[in-house]
Amino acid sequence: MSSARSLQALTWRRLYLSRAKLKASSRTSALLSGFAMVAMVEVQLDTSHDYPPGLLIAFSACTTVLVAVHLFALMISTCILPNIEAVSNVHNLNAVLESPHERMQRYIELAWAFSTVIGTLLFLAEVVLLCWVKFLPVRPRNQKNGTMPAGVAAAITSTSIMVPFGLVFIVFAVHFYRSLVSHKTDRQFQELEELEDLQNELDQGGDASVLQSPTSQ
Repeated sequence: MSSARSLQALTWRRLYLSRAKLKASSRTSALLSGFAMVAMVEVQLDTSHDYPPGLLIAFSACTTVLVAVHLFALMISTCILPNIEAVSNVHNLNAVLESPHERMQRYIELAWAFSTVIGTLLFLAEVVLLCWVKFLPVRPRNQKNGTMPAGVAAAITSTSIMVPFGLVFIVFAVHFYRSLVSHKTDRQFQELEELEDLQNELDQGGDASVLQSPTSQ
């Protein structure tokens, strides 16, 4: 009985974890995609300045991909989360079997990865490109010849700050993912051991019932 309860508790734990991931993905995706759209709409290009074509193409492409990735994660969260919420609010131990979180686990992990990893990296790139688009036309009137324009200096400064931060973020993401996979593997081994204990208890219970049954008429 204790093994059955622990197995049921692990099933509910996976349900709550999937719900938390979907909630985090939906909030993060809605926030970052909204910021990207506002940045594209509110940025004011100086028509008198000759922007490099590659910069404008990179900025528009990064913004579009950023919004598309976060909207995809938001769509997955919006489709799956109501079904999980409906099951998690039912105070019945067997209701967890009606939740689609086990079948949709790949989509849940995909939405979480798009929102927290890929979407965040695109957001960092979006900030750098936005700084270049915003500050590149800035040139002081009394600037001396041969000196770096203030707008270019500001854009280089933001890039030099963001690039190391992005590298640290990638290293942390890889380390966190490996730790999470290791923890998940340990949990799966523990679940298998509990399943084996449950099977042994069931087998022992069956053997005991056979021994207690009458052997003769």
